[in-house]
Amino acid sequence: MQEKILDQNYWDNQYQVGRTAWDLGLVSPPIKKYFDQLEDKNQSILIPGGGNSYEAEYLLQQGFTDITVVDIAPSLVEKLKEKFQGKLGIKILLGDFFEHQAAYDMIVEQTFFCALAPTMRQQYVWKMHQLLKPNALLVGLLFNRTFEGGPPFGGNINEYKTLFSPYFHLQHMATAPNSVAPRALSELWIELKKI
Repeated sequence: MQEKILDQNYWDNQYQVGRTAWDLGLVSPPIKKYFDQLEDKNQSILIPGGGNSYEAEYLLQQGFTDITVVDIAPSLVEKLKEKFQGKLGIKILLGDFFEHQAAYDMIVEQTFFCALAPTMRQQYVWKMHQLLKPNALLVGLLFNRTFEGGPPFGGNINEYKTLFSPYFHLQHMATAPNSVAPRALSELWIELKKI
């Protein structure tokens, strides 16, 4: 049932009425810190369920040249296309992540996984694996806590290890030390390398 309501209309409505409690208004500190140590500015980076795309904006400011944002909400995508109009190095795509076809050096996870009904998690892992080039990375944040109802939908480190380990080498999966205050000690920083 939840997969039916969490469709394009649902997410578009969330943006239209401003019901975006997940939106930090800035790049999440653990993600920013990770971006700051990256040297290859030409690697292809996907941000699925990109929301207001603070991460993409920051990457552009740092000189990255191949960023793709995919989101399912038409009104949001229109705003993003206006926001990034004329900027080189970024593509804003309206579409269903699970139908997206390409190959990337890195995918950034930031509140996309938790927006999907838990029954879609295996499909998420398969699609991430498909979209990444050999030995490429899935990096970002996952919630290490439960929520009432959802979205967001929570989870825990043991569940994630079981879910990802057949398809990814778990290079790092531990509590993020520098999350924003409301999420302190409830986020896991992940670096998963495609097997």
